[in-house]
Amino acid sequence: MRITQTKVRRRIFFVLLAFVCGASLLIGRLVHVQVLAVQFYNEKAVHLIRRNIPLPAVRGEILDSNGNPLVYTASAASIIAVPRQIKDKQRTAFLLWKIIGGTEQGIYQLLKKQSMMEYIRPHGRRLDEAKVKAIRALKLPGIYLTEEGKRAYPYGNLAAQVLGVTGGEGQGLSGIELEFNKQLAGQKGALQFVSNARGEEIPKTDDDYIPPVPGLDVQLTINRQIQQFAQREIQSVVAKYSPDNATIIVANPKTGAILAMANYPTFNPANWRSVPQQVYNRNLAIWQTFEPGSTFKIVTLAAALQEQKVNLKERFYDPGYYEVAGHKIKCWKTGGHGSQSYLNVVENSCNPGFVQLGERLGKTQLFSFIRAFGFGKRTGITLPGESKGILFNQNRVGPLELATTAFGQGVSVTPIQQVMSMSAIANGGVLMKPEIVHAFINPTTGQLVKTFSPSEVHRVISPQIASEVRGALESVVAQGTGGGAFRDGYRIAGKTGTAQVAENGRYSGSHYIVSFIGMAPANNPQLVAYVAIDYPRPKGSPVFGGVIAAPIIGNLLADSLQYLNVPPSVQGIPKKYRYGIDPVVTTVPNIAGRSYKDATRTMIESGTILRVSVVGEGPYVIAQSPQAGAKVPQGSTIRLQLGPTPPASG
Repeated sequence: MRITQTKVRRRIFFVLLAFVCGASLLIGRLVHVQVLAVQFYNEKAVHLIRRNIPLPAVRGEILDSNGNPLVYTASAASIIAVPRQIKDKQRTAFLLWKIIGGTEQGIYQLLKKQSMMEYIRPHGRRLDEAKVKAIRALKLPGIYLTEEGKRAYPYGNLAAQVLGVTGGEGQGLSGIELEFNKQLAGQKGALQFVSNARGEEIPKTDDDYIPPVPGLDVQLTINRQIQQFAQREIQSVVAKYSPDNATIIVANPKTGAILAMANYPTFNPANWRSVPQQVYNRNLAIWQTFEPGSTFKIVTLAAALQEQKVNLKERFYDPGYYEVAGHKIKCWKTGGHGSQSYLNVVENSCNPGFVQLGERLGKTQLFSFIRAFGFGKRTGITLPGESKGILFNQNRVGPLELATTAFGQGVSVTPIQQVMSMSAIANGGVLMKPEIVHAFINPTTGQLVKTFSPSEVHRVISPQIASEVRGALESVVAQGTGGGAFRDGYRIAGKTGTAQVAENGRYSGSHYIVSFIGMAPANNPQLVAYVAIDYPRPKGSPVFGGVIAAPIIGNLLADSLQYLNVPPSVQGIPKKYRYGIDPVVTTVPNIAGRSYKDATRTMIESGTILRVSVVGEGPYVIAQSPQAGAKVPQGSTIRLQLGPTPPASG
């Protein structure tokens, strides 16, 4: 085949054209990389060669209702090493050892590791200020300081299950720490530097510091003083009755704010790893479910009054039992109470009378009110682990199930449900959502980031019926089974509960949960308080809620109202003394302002049979609780605060 000059030129042209196109593509790509997309590729390059040393954020504080920290992070500097940046590891280890102690060889072994970053532990963690200054002065390559924190609890086990605990990385594991981990945690920062492929910092490059953002402070509705009152009462219960468990809740019925929530067993969150998981991970006040017993009769009473099924002046005859579907439901009093008004039925906590109220209501109306009062579903409190309790399936409720439900047997409830249902009686008939968090606060500026307002669920009963129920419950305390809660001047209203615990399909003859739920003052309640004690073991006294639980709420409400400056009232239903049941009452003498020696002599000469508990030091009594003139059971403890000088008059 003959190759002509024309073909040669054509081939040369196509080769040159291909070369020009290729060169153009290369030049275009170069222009794209070097000019048009330079920022994009610079960022990718920096990402590949830039290293981060994480800087943890300071976790937010958990505050009480008055802004006092219940949990805070005690922060201090710690040493971080980047081994690949350290040329002379032996010298670096020696210099660090001279400052922080420990062993030089131990530090050297950490610096020899092939990891990107190492904490110098244990002696390089949470250093004091003098060591921090000394390390900074050395300016050692590859050695950095970062802030670390450890959660601190200034009040020990106060509200432990409410506050919760944090894990080794600072993450929330239970309680408020878990529920609001995102808000408390903040955002990590970083110290960034440019390094080569071996992880060594490239000289003459700038380090970038991205500051961590501290977590928000979480302010609770918990009142520290009322919480301490509650835990004091639980300690007294444990010392006296050795129960398996105990729970106390105090709430503001008008807002749903939880002012105290205490449990036994408890623990110190600083040492939570030393206790069983069920202790730190279960808040009994919202988790435990049990048959409520007679405290549940409040719901039946309110429903019957609202539906006009009963008048408290109406008479009822109690022979000691009430027959339902071939079963005799007995009254706690052998032989019964005989002829009595329905107010007496409430005062005496008479089961047969409440069975009749349940029959008058019928299962549809009774269970409608039970659900309206918040039972059978979670209250929505912002704490992890809340239970919803158990109600009978209404389709399977027969005459016997209706009867037992009317007096609090066969249903399962939580303490928080009972507190919110009682709060609806106290505030005029409105079921509230319980709140345990008041606000999120920016720790840097002190500004409120978010606040939680009182939240109404719905109206359950009318204000008039709520007032009538409160009057009946005040009569229970003044003249009925709740007499142990009576405190002169504080108009406490409430209801006792004594529930047998089912074991192996049968009700135990020795295992009881005793309880009491109360509010005060009865005419305008400021507080609702509840205690439940699982398996108390009294010595020589009966296992009744009125005997064991009622005095606890009496003490708690009286002290809390006094702390809140709610004045005592001379009105209210007078106390009816029950011989052999109610303790003998004595009047507290006025001993504040006297010397301690004179005070004790005055108490002896007055003939009062009272114990004394002393707080503080000094020769003078500067304050006393209960105050002078208060009527308390003989054998009660009068708390005296001592000081170096007598209190100023006027």
